[in-house]
Amino acid sequence: MDTPNKSVPRVVIIGGGFGGIQLAKHLKNAPVKVMMLDRHNYHTFQPLLYQVAMGAIPADSIGFPIRRIFTKQDNFRFFLTDVKRINPESNTVSTDIGDITYDYLVIATGSNTNFFGNKEIEHFAMPMKNIPEALNLRSLILQNLEKALVTKTYNEREALMTFVVVGGGPTGVELSGALAEMRQLILVKDYHGLKKQHMKVYLVEGKDRLLAAMTPKASQKAKEFLEEGEVTIYNGVHVQSYDGYELKIDDGKVIHTRNVFWAAGVKGELIDGIPEDTITRGSRILTDEISRVNGYENIFAIGDVAAMITSDMPNGLPGVAPAAMQQGQHLAKNIVRMIKGEPTVPFKYLDKGSLATIGRNKAVADLGIFHFQGFFAWLLWGFVHILTLAGFSNKLSVFLTWFLNYFNRNSDNRLVVRYFNTETMMTEPVAK
Repeated sequence: MDTPNKSVPRVVIIGGGFGGIQLAKHLKNAPVKVMMLDRHNYHTFQPLLYQVAMGAIPADSIGFPIRRIFTKQDNFRFFLTDVKRINPESNTVSTDIGDITYDYLVIATGSNTNFFGNKEIEHFAMPMKNIPEALNLRSLILQNLEKALVTKTYNEREALMTFVVVGGGPTGVELSGALAEMRQLILVKDYHGLKKQHMKVYLVEGKDRLLAAMTPKASQKAKEFLEEGEVTIYNGVHVQSYDGYELKIDDGKVIHTRNVFWAAGVKGELIDGIPEDTITRGSRILTDEISRVNGYENIFAIGDVAAMITSDMPNGLPGVAPAAMQQGQHLAKNIVRMIKGEPTVPFKYLDKGSLATIGRNKAVADLGIFHFQGFFAWLLWGFVHILTLAGFSNKLSVFLTWFLNYFNRNSDNRLVVRYFNTETMMTEPVAK
């Protein structure tokens, strides 16, 4: 299926995440042909996955068709495919639709959940890195609340209504806050027969404070907001095991629960063909300061899958959307420079700050020299997220949904449209 135009360089991008999308956009007027490969035909706005999982917004409001983004970009092509292997010796990638030739290859595959080799936890805990996983989590929450209404034993009801979030980064904090908000505003209203004191929310974090990438003041305020919502927080501890019912922590604590949500770490989504000596901690690909993979001249990596180690960033760039977007924009300029025979420019990350919400009217913000918390930070968090969403329809959908939910103190999106089987830990096509 591959018929490249030899007179025009081809840039092949693997992955339609934040970095890949920005790279392709900024090559619109470049003298190249752009080909994007992804196993999904939509771009996912990952920062709001937890709201899909909690039924706060519909799933399709955070997904946007990749082809729709590039309708007016003539030098862009998209193929729905699964990339199996990179073949640097022949400048090709092997996919399930055939081999594809590249002049420049960009790996922008993002990251996946890191269970740190614990297969039992991987089987029973719930990850949340894409829309299908968020919908699985939503189904599990709602199904277990339904089961709690009819169970005959106190211990089983307690386990069904106990929620443990592992990981105290932005995802873990935001998910914990949303669960606390559900208990406060929705549980008794929608599930007659259940009481607030029946539902327990725990947050387990290995570091000594939450939101470790933010300032200590933001971390402390986030902890206070969660404790106001009666979230029990364990800092400086790690999960040892979880068998689907009993979660053990390394300080000796045992929590009986049917709901463990894993937000404790990520690892790069690697593709076969990249030598092991270019892979570093967290399954990330080592690159130089123009995002070029070590040892190659025409293969690049950006976003969560890349590790650009510099004196300013000894641990690499943060795994956040702004970093991936800036890398994509910068790499587009450098590819054009290389085609023209001009010198490339090293990438410099501009940290515009961090935001995290902990529920209704509660958020923390670190923006350069400005640090604030509460209602204004919450409004800013909402504004930034709506602004960053792809597509006007998604922006409008999320805004209207949030507006209605704010005044109704409820949501219409808590649907079990695909039953999650807690025995197999897999979805079934239709709810039964």
